[in-house]
Amino acid sequence: MIHVLIERLIAHDMPETYELAARSTLHQAFQAEGFIRGETFTDIENPLHRFVMCKFRTLRDWQTWAESDARRDMMNQINPTLAEPEKVTLLEN
Repeated sequence: MIHVLIERLIAHDMPETYELAARSTLHQAFQAEGFIRGETFTDIENPLHRFVMCKFRTLRDWQTWAESDARRDMMNQINPTLAEPEKVTLLEN
């Protein structure tokens, strides 16, 4: 199994728009092959700093989701709400 840590910084005037798009993306990910679970986190000191932690069965499952049209479409909605590009870190234990 692998964990995927996605770090995002939301633009100051976009939190509500981000929330709607991010929820939709997570719901889409639930249907992805190999997806096990996902959680979202907010930085206590900066509510515009968000994290998504997902668990996938394999690296290939994550790559398939990351390169999918569904995720690309969702990111087209999320990207305009971000102050900078998201950062993705792949972790294993």
